[in-house]
Amino acid sequence: MGKTYIDTVKYLIYAEIEISGLVDKPDVVGAVFGQTEGLLGDDLDLRDLQKNGRIGRIDVDINARNGKTFGIIKIPSSLDMVETSIIAASLEAVDRVGPCDGKMRVQKIEDTRNQKRKALIDRAKILLKNMLNTEIPESKEISDLVREQVKITEVVEYGVDKLTSGPGINKLNEIIIVEGRADVINLIKNDIANVIAIGGAKVPKTIVELSHGKEITAFLDGDRGGDIILNALIQGGTEIDFVARAPIGKEVEELTRKEIIKVLRSKIPYEQIEDQDHKARPFAQPYQTPKMHAIEQQIIAHNEQVEEQIKKAQPIFERIEQTNKEIKKILPKHESKTLSVPSAQPILEQIEQIMDTYNIPEQKKTEAPKSDEYIEKIAEIIEPKPEIVKKTRDELMSELNELNNTLKARFYSRQGALIKEVPVRDVLKSINENEEVETIIFDGIITQRLVDIAMEKGVKLIVGVKLGNVSKKHETLEIITKNK
Repeated sequence: MGKTYIDTVKYLIYAEIEISGLVDKPDVVGAVFGQTEGLLGDDLDLRDLQKNGRIGRIDVDINARNGKTFGIIKIPSSLDMVETSIIAASLEAVDRVGPCDGKMRVQKIEDTRNQKRKALIDRAKILLKNMLNTEIPESKEISDLVREQVKITEVVEYGVDKLTSGPGINKLNEIIIVEGRADVINLIKNDIANVIAIGGAKVPKTIVELSHGKEITAFLDGDRGGDIILNALIQGGTEIDFVARAPIGKEVEELTRKEIIKVLRSKIPYEQIEDQDHKARPFAQPYQTPKMHAIEQQIIAHNEQVEEQIKKAQPIFERIEQTNKEIKKILPKHESKTLSVPSAQPILEQIEQIMDTYNIPEQKKTEAPKSDEYIEKIAEIIEPKPEIVKKTRDELMSELNELNNTLKARFYSRQGALIKEVPVRDVLKSINENEEVETIIFDGIITQRLVDIAMEKGVKLIVGVKLGNVSKKHETLEIITKNK
């Protein structure tokens, strides 16, 4: 029996078959072996080749249609190209399958290694690309990497405080003081080695001692932290000759080589700062953002205008103060009221007119008059009473009918304006939050708790569906229900 597989498939023979009758797969396979036997000699005999594993199992795929059989034959081969072609050609010699006439024709011989070659090439491309991108850096990258590592190794610790600095810092005449280790590393990477870090907000004794007899430049961040460090350096006794600041909002460790050089070239001598009160923060004002600076200028201008207005209004304020004293005297049965700007001047004029109308002598204006009418007029000028709008019972019932089955409540002001509409469950909470409620109309039952809270808040009228268990009523609070 022939082998069902071969070790290596190099080629695959495809042949069409057409048979003039109905046959099965074993008939086709038998016809192939039988009619090619002895045709090509012993070396290319299909049975021997299949036993030796040079030819694989013959695969037959057939179907019947209109009394005929059609199909495809596939024969795998591990022979070379020439021998495989000879085997394929021998298939076309088959002209009979079983009792029926048949015809075979080879469609193609497929080199199965092409697919493997394509997959191999695609995979090789991916591997090569990964290797070029990750494994093999360019010569420039190698140089930069080596240079950077060498520079990092130049970072040393100096003094008893073990401050991060460049090599040989004590032998240099010009020294740059920065805030932290990251700032030192950034400057050394950019070929500036005469740098040392404070290492915190507290200035170490090493920095103070190092600053004596050397030219010191304080290279600080462009933010509030830079101001704090500079202030600490000055108060700690560090002798600073120059001050350099990073651009607004940036830190020294973030600067590029170009930015570092530009900032150091524009450093400012510390002695040029004339305002001694601001020596600790010489850059505080210039280092504000443009938007912050504009807002500050607006505030300054506004304050100046206010001060000027206050000076002009000082006489009015004095008159208001005097009038307030007089009002407290002439309004014995009213709460003490006081006047305020901006309506003070017209009110003062009205009060004077009323005094003149009632023929109150100038020396008597501070005395309490007997006329209640006069007192009421003064009180209305200081705090005019809003016009009270009262609705008829029919209007109130109409409002209540609108709320029927809505479980909502409406709050009205003294003038009859609707303040808000809330669910019945939130009525008590809403009364506490609103001081101007005069009337409450709601689709619910009036309870004792509602009556008490409404009385405390100055409510004058409650309109509801019906009255609950209310044992205590108030004279100033009117209650109206549908059934009343």
